[in-house]
Amino acid sequence: NMPICLQSTCSMYLPLSMESFIKVVQRIEGRGLGPSPLTVVRSLRGVAYEGDAFVEHFLGDPDPFPSGENEAPMWDPTLSEFIHLMVRHRIVGQAREEGVVLGSDGTTVALGSLLLGIEAGLVAGAGESVSGLYSLTIARNLGLSFLHSQDSQILGPDGCWDNVTFPRVFTLSGPPSLATDALVNGGMDGVLLGKYLSTHPLHALQLSTVLRDYYGLHPGGPPEGPHLISFQRRDNFRRLVNGSVLQELVLGSLATLQRLGEAEDTGQAAALEDVVKGGVQKFVHRYLECPVIIPRCQWGARPYRGSPTQLSLPLAFMYIHHTHTPRQPCLSFRQCTADMRAMQRFHQDVRRWDDIGYSFVAGSDGYIYEGRGWQWRGAHTRGHNTRGYGIAFVGDYTATLPARRSLELVRESLASCGVMAGWLTGNFTWHGHRQLVNTSCPGGALYLEIESWKQFRSRDQAARHH
Repeated sequence: NMPICLQSTCSMYLPLSMESFIKVVQRIEGRGLGPSPLTVVRSLRGVAYEGDAFVEHFLGDPDPFPSGENEAPMWDPTLSEFIHLMVRHRIVGQAREEGVVLGSDGTTVALGSLLLGIEAGLVAGAGESVSGLYSLTIARNLGLSFLHSQDSQILGPDGCWDNVTFPRVFTLSGPPSLATDALVNGGMDGVLLGKYLSTHPLHALQLSTVLRDYYGLHPGGPPEGPHLISFQRRDNFRRLVNGSVLQELVLGSLATLQRLGEAEDTGQAAALEDVVKGGVQKFVHRYLECPVIIPRCQWGARPYRGSPTQLSLPLAFMYIHHTHTPRQPCLSFRQCTADMRAMQRFHQDVRRWDDIGYSFVAGSDGYIYEGRGWQWRGAHTRGHNTRGYGIAFVGDYTATLPARRSLELVRESLASCGVMAGWLTGNFTWHGHRQLVNTSCPGGALYLEIESWKQFRSRDQAARHH
């Protein structure tokens, strides 16, 4: 329960987290007579997108000075520096990304893109027609990135916070594109919340409550059942758009930018269409077909001991494990990251291995965690570590199953992502750890489950092919 500080050095005392941002919104909501949600987001837009012709084309002028309906200042002046840091997106130098916050689920979100979607949804919900929900939140960023980024880096990257319990600095893991992972996350969230708010007027509900529900920070659950929640953003966004729809949205955004004089008219419509089509294909693969994989730096991994051994790719096998210890499923980013660190300590300090043994680990929080990853040999299935990937579900699955979503993430998303990227062969097969090593792993209940998976191989088949 972190208070909003009142000193002029306020921003020094607040982490750059979604929870901090929601507290700021609550603070704004409590001033004067209580500004409406639309007034709150418009005032924040004035900071994030001051003088942005593209945004104003769709949404009109923001409030020129952040003041409430009662003309009281919209926020305490001591919060101004912090609000600027939170909502105004920019890359500082080559690696530091600002205007982003860490969500409680471990993913990073650009607030500006999120706020544009919310404003567009509130305007539509107020009975005014609004177009441009996708253009404002995600399509413009994608179009500009496809046009202006180097081909090798037209999307992403992700990055890591200096400290996940008190985040202050977010450092990108590679050269920045104009559509970083945080911008894409914020854009998808903006679309989803904008769609929701356009058909569910807030009435007495406050913006802070909607944000708290969506980002899993409210005990009451999300506003529309269990599905409208941040860890399901990729699934929910995929239900709204496909590649061809997104391609048209991106081309439309670029055309609007050209009409406004904000982008150069190349005059090469066919060439532009090819560039956008290729970029959208990469977007669909990276964000809609592949699962979110929480990188090592985000769960606080220790360094690898020695030099890792590169695998000879693609591999043909996926070996399923349960961790057994920890025995309980991990249900949150905080719990899953603590479990990852505990397993790595055990593997390095007790087993004397170079690193955590698994290639990937599936939590029950809706995310996959990077162990040794796609390229490096693991220590998970004795005698077979060079031939397949070791995938562990956190928990003991002797008598119960992992969360249904976790099973789907591994069976569908992680596997197809590996095949499309060339890490896995198209005819790869699933195996339980017990088929290859004298062990009860991955537990009786989980083993029965994977026996029903499409590319599972029985014990006799496994023995013949190994």
